[in-house]
Amino acid sequence: MEKPQRKKRILSGIQPTGIFTLGNYLGAIRNWKQMQEDYNCIFFIADMHAVTIRQDPASFKKQTLECFALLLACGIDPEKSIVFIQSHVPSHSQLTWLLNCNTQFGELSRMTQFKDKSSRHSDNINAGLFSYPVLMAADILIYSPDLVPVGNDQKQHIELTRDIVNRFNNAYGKTFTMPDAYIPKLTARVMSLSDPTKKMSKSADDNLCIDILDTPAQIIKKFRRAVTDSDSLVAYREGKDGINNLMSIYSSITGKSFEEIESEFDGRGYGDFKTAVGEAVAEELAPIRENYDRLMNDRSYLKAVYADGAKKAATISSRVLEKAYKRMGFIPPEK
Repeated sequence: MEKPQRKKRILSGIQPTGIFTLGNYLGAIRNWKQMQEDYNCIFFIADMHAVTIRQDPASFKKQTLECFALLLACGIDPEKSIVFIQSHVPSHSQLTWLLNCNTQFGELSRMTQFKDKSSRHSDNINAGLFSYPVLMAADILIYSPDLVPVGNDQKQHIELTRDIVNRFNNAYGKTFTMPDAYIPKLTARVMSLSDPTKKMSKSADDNLCIDILDTPAQIIKKFRRAVTDSDSLVAYREGKDGINNLMSIYSSITGKSFEEIESEFDGRGYGDFKTAVGEAVAEELAPIRENYDRLMNDRSYLKAVYADGAKKAATISSRVLEKAYKRMGFIPPEK
């Protein structure tokens, strides 16, 4: 009898920066739900990454729990995946120091996100902000994943991680598995409803940002106010950024092609179309809001899930950490 093929391991994390937007959901988290069927998945709340920017402790604690509950509400199943909070697994920070000592200053100084965040937070350019790509490398390498889902803005971090693997393995012998970037074939890029040339975000000037916990009335109202153009033709064309964005969202939610959408709204105008997009999004997000409310009212369950996830993650990561320490010549502690 033929041995069943091992599922590849995939790993991804998300920072607890508040309630997910529609862009977070369609661009990443909805894909994670499907990945559970095809891969051995590890998902975590990247709370250690979040503190490179100073956080209010009470808000930070609240947002971390909310983010964890949201992952479960969106369909991340702790029976199928390992899901935990990053700071609950000390191996991440322990491996980071070893990798820091095998990463070049020049490599980190060239990271574009450090330059970007430094310019936006010039009053707090801390060492963690400079070296957090090494923590990201540790997040990855400590679990020996085959694949790591990334967007275009994260490709540089995967390249750095691969450079670190080569350097460490060449110096100390094969220790880490070389990870590959995983770029989903179909990922919706959700743009702002108030300025469709920019990504949807929670920035102060984006008052039409869709949070996945918005009520149906809030969602539909925001879509009805979405910026379009002076035309009335629902069609995907160059120069029609607002309509193109709405069509992409509607297509992602309903599975309809652009041609089918154009046919459906032929002669109906923008008002009907914007309402239809809002209603489709509201219907998609309603179960998430219900699941989230239920989970946040059962704190003992949430604690049990993240404790179990951390225990499973620690079991995997401790083996890799011990191997890295041994390769570098550290004396192992007595057990």
